Amino acid sequence: MDFGLSQEQQMVVDTVRDFVEKELYPHENTVEELGYVPEELTKEIRQKVLDLGFYAANIPEEFGGGGLDYVTMSLLERELGRASQALSVIFGRPSNILCGCKGEQVEKYLMPAIRGEKIDCIAMTEPDAGSDVRSMKASAVKDGDDWVLNGTKHFITHADEADFAIVFIATGEEETPRGKKKQITCFLVDRGTPGFEIREGYKCVSHRGYNNSILNFDNCRIPASQILGEEGKGFDEANTWLGATRLTVAAMSVGRAQRCFDLAVNWAAERKQFGQPIGKFQGVSFKLADMATDIQAAEYLTMGAAWKLDKDLPADQDIAMAKVHATEMLARVTDESLQIFGGMGLMTELPIERFWRDARVERIWDGTSEIQRHIISRGLLRPLGA
Repeated sequence: MDFGLSQEQQMVVDTVRDFVEKELYPHENTVEELGYVPEELTKEIRQKVLDLGFYAANIPEEFGGGGLDYVTMSLLERELGRASQALSVIFGRPSNILCGCKGEQVEKYLMPAIRGEKIDCIAMTEPDAGSDVRSMKASAVKDGDDWVLNGTKHFITHADEADFAIVFIATGEEETPRGKKKQITCFLVDRGTPGFEIREGYKCVSHRGYNNSILNFDNCRIPASQILGEEGKGFDEANTWLGATRLTVAAMSVGRAQRCFDLAVNWAAERKQFGQPIGKFQGVSFKLADMATDIQAAEYLTMGAAWKLDKDLPADQDIAMAKVHATEMLARVTDESLQIFGGMGLMTELPIERFWRDARVERIWDGTSEIQRHIISRGLLRPLGA
């Protein structure tokens, strides 16, 4: 593995960091106060990303995207992680699973998503189906050439902005070595389809402005041509295209931790108590040393997993390790940064309390820390027959 950045990778890092600092940072407080990103601001940022040539950088070139490899994409996500989630999502990374579009779906969904003309959201989680996705109750029944969808999805982020949803829903059962399990099919469902309702979701303390929604399907009828992939093979599509989303969470966690850490270091160097900078005291300086070590370890785990993906090597365990370590590292770094800032760290005049709040959700979404440890331990024990 080469630990140095290529000229192209350094350009990506410098360009995205500059964009984040100039175009996203100035709007963070506004989004925090409003609880949403104004529509005109969304359009303005999206157009600037398109002009920059970075929109859909995650989509392979063969489909019309930027074609960045996993390592370079992780570097890009790391830089975006420095900014508010509600703003960084506008940078435009359509769901990779859309690369599975076929026939008319390509021009109806994939290409408009790549051009920034349509926004997607992924709907999988349900009130009673979080980590145990196959326990979902939302179902679809075939009726002639159509499918009729019923049920509820929740915690669906970015659905309030989406033009269509990528919906995973039960369409039957299959026998497996571990008993009967539900077959899952992936559907493309347009906003405005009769029987499809997008409602305001729950109020979350993390990532204000990056809102979640509740999706209701009430006898929602859609043609079979709206199936993404094959009937009953929704998990195959997810595993093919969505595996790297946890790596994205890890990379963004590294970026958030680094920004928070930089603020803490500067504060420790400037803030004086008892006649000297507080960074002179071991109680603070040792915290900084541990935080720096923690961040670098998370970054190496993340880039190592991305490198394995680029080399087509098995990477499930590596991605799980990166996700669990980076998200838990972020929690430690934000908490210690707040401690270094003292009372001011809890005041909304500084972004520290926001980083601290935002960090909590990273250990839950895209696979909880417990699920990541399950993946890691399974990979260790299964080869031994346990």
